[in-house]
Amino acid sequence: MNLLANAIDALEESDIGRNFHEINNKIEIQTYVNEDKHQVLIQIADNGLGMSHEVKQKIFDHLFTTKSVGKGTGLGLAIARQIIVEKHGGTLEVNSVQGEGSEFVIQIPI
Repeated sequence: MNLLANAIDALEESDIGRNFHEINNKIEIQTYVNEDKHQVLIQIADNGLGMSHEVKQKIFDHLFTTKSVGKGTGLGLAIARQIIVEKHGGTLEVNSVQGEGSEFVIQIPI
């Protein structure tokens, strides 16, 4: 849920200054079972503003946020990473190009 909430926030931020006809928000969720049937892959992608390299390096850090004071706690992605990696033995990766959007890829063992 934290990954989806962040995607929604990113799209809302990208909408600032746009009128209704200029908005083309998209969140895509895709799920797969890998070829050897040992992992489930979940991809969550948006077409928001994307992230800089510096932000990508810190995105899963505890208390790191790009949101304004009072809006973000900096806990959402750290908690998501903890659940996926530590509790389920999976991986959580981010792919992002500034100005083009972001994609989170979750891999969890079956």
